[in-house]
Amino acid sequence: MSRNHEVTTPHLLLGSDGELAEPGWSRRLIQKYDRSMIKAPKWRIKEWDYYLVLSDSFAGAFTISDDGYIGLQSVSLLEFGDSPREHTETVLNAFPMGKLALPSSSESGITIYEDKRLRMKFEAADGKRHITCHFEDFYKGKPFDCDITLEQPPMDSMVIATPWDKKHAFYYNQKINTMRASGFMEYDGKRYEFNPETDFGTLDWGRGVWTYDNTWHWGSGNTDIGGNTFGFNIGYGFGNTSAATENVLFYNGKVHKLDDIEFHIPSGSYMDPWKFTSSDGRFEMDFVPVLDRAACLDYKLIVSDQHQVFGRMSGKAILDDGTEINVKDMMCFAEKVHNKY
Repeated sequence: MSRNHEVTTPHLLLGSDGELAEPGWSRRLIQKYDRSMIKAPKWRIKEWDYYLVLSDSFAGAFTISDDGYIGLQSVSLLEFGDSPREHTETVLNAFPMGKLALPSSSESGITIYEDKRLRMKFEAADGKRHITCHFEDFYKGKPFDCDITLEQPPMDSMVIATPWDKKHAFYYNQKINTMRASGFMEYDGKRYEFNPETDFGTLDWGRGVWTYDNTWHWGSGNTDIGGNTFGFNIGYGFGNTSAATENVLFYNGKVHKLDDIEFHIPSGSYMDPWKFTSSDGRFEMDFVPVLDRAACLDYKLIVSDQHQVFGRMSGKAILDDGTEINVKDMMCFAEKVHNKY
């Protein structure tokens, strides 16, 4: 069944009752997020900016988040070479509840976190996104630094407004793919340089009120195919998606909407090959894992079991006009996450 209601008219995201005015998907932030209109308690509000900058052989991931009663500020450095490895370092904050003042729109502004050990800033302006970070004692006593620029020409994104089957709970999310990346990361005397001809950044921008216990699947990737930008965003498990899913293809700045996608994760190991299939036959992929960025936290009230698996995808994707895109060994990720928080 097609679940593709597209929101096309600008309006406030929430009504006076604190519920979503119009569940559905859109190509940009048409619906205006206003934190003051949320009717749920402050400690249930979750807001984050997450950037993933990915090359064929390494990646960096950067999170600034205010999840109500906890803040998680995180940096990951990943290598996909002969001996794949990653390190993630997270700073936890108690009860930020809006103090980080994350912007109400992704389109401009500054997201910043600073303490004695970590300074991280995301700035959006003039068709670019600028990520800077200094993380003291990132790993084994050594610091991590980065200065990365993502190019964002006028282009479609994937935006979804999703209710949960619980009063005042909703998820407002934007994924901006295919932003060409330049700049560098530096750790332990090694410099990781991004090449805008081959390397891309993705923004996952989220605002909302979540229910306590959720399991979701999410996958994303970008590549250059003969000078054409191609990317995808697939996922489910984020609330009631009866109005729309977040499954899309990106091609040269335009979104192509997909129906349902299924992740076929092997029961033996996350590192065994996966498959992805689609209800409309427009996304059929094989996925060979390279690295499982696994993290498990159990603080009783807060539980997180994450498997963000990076690997290479091959197969076919079909655009709205029937054009078939053939993908070969595209570095990307797919994840399964179970959170109680």
